[in-house]
Amino acid sequence: MKMLNKTLTIGLILSLLSLHVLAQIPRIVEKDGRHALLVDGKPFFILGGQAHNSSGWPGMMPELFSAVKTMHLNTVEIPIYWEQVEAKPGKFNFSLVDTLLAQARAHQVRLVILWFGTWKNGSNHYMPEWMKREAAKYPNITGSKGQAIDSPSPIAKTTLEADIKAFTQVMHHLKQADPQHTVIMVQVENEAGAWGSVRDYSPAAQKLFQAAVPPQLLQPEVLNSLNVPVVASGTWQQVFGDRADEYFQAWYVASFIGKVAAAGKAEYPLPMYVNCALREPFSNPTADTYESGGPTDNVIPIWKAAAPVIDLLAPDIYLQGSKKILKVIELYDRPNNALFVPEAALSFANAKYLYEVIGRGGIGFSPFGIDANVPEGQPAETSERLAPFSRDYVVIAPMIRVLSEWAFEGKIKTAIEREDHAEQTIDVGTWKAVVSFGSTRANADQVNREPNGKIMIVQLDTNKFILIGSLCHITFQPARQHTGSAWQYLKVEEGNYENGIFKPLRILNGDETDFGGPRFGAGPIVLQAELITR
Repeated sequence: MKMLNKTLTIGLILSLLSLHVLAQIPRIVEKDGRHALLVDGKPFFILGGQAHNSSGWPGMMPELFSAVKTMHLNTVEIPIYWEQVEAKPGKFNFSLVDTLLAQARAHQVRLVILWFGTWKNGSNHYMPEWMKREAAKYPNITGSKGQAIDSPSPIAKTTLEADIKAFTQVMHHLKQADPQHTVIMVQVENEAGAWGSVRDYSPAAQKLFQAAVPPQLLQPEVLNSLNVPVVASGTWQQVFGDRADEYFQAWYVASFIGKVAAAGKAEYPLPMYVNCALREPFSNPTADTYESGGPTDNVIPIWKAAAPVIDLLAPDIYLQGSKKILKVIELYDRPNNALFVPEAALSFANAKYLYEVIGRGGIGFSPFGIDANVPEGQPAETSERLAPFSRDYVVIAPMIRVLSEWAFEGKIKTAIEREDHAEQTIDVGTWKAVVSFGSTRANADQVNREPNGKIMIVQLDTNKFILIGSLCHITFQPARQHTGSAWQYLKVEEGNYENGIFKPLRILNGDETDFGGPRFGAGPIVLQAELITR
């Protein structure tokens, strides 16, 4: 009996430990339309950097993690390759995965794993060789004129079954090899869809296209969101008209990836997302001008219906111009979709959008290509190349946990400089913050050469704020019941955060706060400002 009781006690302890580990698995939560990625049970913002496509190999690790150190990031996005994981059918090799885990732990950063499986940039190039040699069994798309298209068919069950098998093994291995949750999220495929054909026109695809639209897409809320009349039934052409081809492709690509993700989550339920090659966000272009079938803004409702297991759809930002980029950020920031930018061009022009994503309650931002993409031993110009983001990361990293909590609570407002360099006014309760763009008091009337100014305003209390910014100037005006009142700064302190606590370096006064308020130079700084009305 004692032995039985001891066995039961050990079993109970193991069960409780398993439940504790499961409860601490990273997950995404939503409150009042804002989201947080919980890591170790607390909000976590991904200050990320993505490696080049071919940098997930051991010989590339020194250069990659040199860039990681220079950037002060907390998370590395890095691919793993189906062609390496399953070089022979049914024989799985996780040596690269284990190397990545060991390197990330050694450098004290988290990982987002990118599964380069069936799709990469719309093609099948990361499929194992044994699949590429059997093109009939694992087919690509057929174009509308019968031409071969360099993109896998989303209706091929054999390809789906093979991807599910491999991805399930990956997730099973991660569950066993990573109990401390070094990996906090997984990207399923990469920029799925097709270039060169809006959809698959093979005989099998044509048969499906002429069949009835799946009932999940005929729900009134889905049809309304697609600006399509509500109907009870119909073929793809009957229901969706001139967008039928694209919507058909989106449904089957999303369904395919949703099934892969569901199988992976059954093994280990990490958050999973799908990234997107964008379309122009204002003109509603036709799908022959962009990658058709991926989660572009116009088919997000289709993806949500076809693949509800996917936690979020994420934009890869390589567009130019603040109007377009801010519109994209708006389109992917939805109550049912956490905002995450997994790829963006590594440039000073894009660094300011990190602030916008944080301010909107997003969960992460990651520029692409942080490593110099050269093997160990070859020269790499790291610091200058990474400066656009490392300048901000080094300031924000020590306070990212508390910043994540403030963002989730809706305490952050931002101002991002546009191409017209126009002044911006932000409502912060009983105050209005007025932000203009320019770096020095001596040149107060001159705008920035490039529109790279930015500021985050965190409202700690009615009259107390944290200000983080560069290339801008801020002043305040009493608002609401205090409109027109005289006011002044009670105290402005420059400092930094350590373990969630502000540590002042100096009190700013005189030239540093006169003329309305502090001016932020080229390098971002953290200020704590308290205001009073007189």
